[in-house]
Amino acid sequence: MSPLPATIPAIVRTRVRAAVRRRVVADPVEAERRSLLLRLMSLTLQYPDPELVAARPAVAAAVAALPESPAATELTTFTDWFTHEDPDALARHYVEMFDLRRKSSLYLTYYLHGDTRRRGMALLALAQRYRAAGWETDGGELPDHLPVALEFAALSGPGGGEAPLRQHRRGLQLIHRALTDADSPYRHVLAALLSLLPPPTEDDLKAVAELAAQGPPNEDVGLDPYTTPTPLEDSHR
Repeated sequence: MSPLPATIPAIVRTRVRAAVRRRVVADPVEAERRSLLLRLMSLTLQYPDPELVAARPAVAAAVAALPESPAATELTTFTDWFTHEDPDALARHYVEMFDLRRKSSLYLTYYLHGDTRRRGMALLALAQRYRAAGWETDGGELPDHLPVALEFAALSGPGGGEAPLRQHRRGLQLIHRALTDADSPYRHVLAALLSLLPPPTEDDLKAVAELAAQGPPNEDVGLDPYTTPTPLEDSHR
């Protein structure tokens, strides 16, 4: 963009620049499509309890009805596996991928702060963001649990609603990388989500490589007012 003439008043120049930087608001149809994608991602990343297992045909039908997009293609590949997998095997796979591996935990602040006091503050700030938007979780999961963050994004829109996802993009990239290394079909859900976010920068990719090699920061105290079991060491490290 060429420099603005110096004769234009400063306030006009500032507001023009702000308008250039401002993200274009999606039209209602696009916003609804995006919200549905996020809700389906939230649903498919939850533990496959009997209720979710029974709903698999309905989930697959909803995915099949999505307009064509990279995210829809990834979700279709996932539901092809998800719908036909034995329920017991599905539950075991979920626990192995998300509960027993440090690099694919679904608790987003873990990748940014590890087991440090800063994580407790990050969890509190996230919970306050939800409340400020008029949204209350049911208390069953921490506010940084990815399905919770996805549900908030689906309900609150691509601006503030998706801000936590953009903030934790590096963690999401690491989860996708770990699931890909493990050849888990859940990698397709993460790929679908990443396709909706801004592409990673060189700094993002470097930080993800460092996280993969070194892991998040570690400190054994200070998760109050929130606590959660620390994922076990990745069995492949």
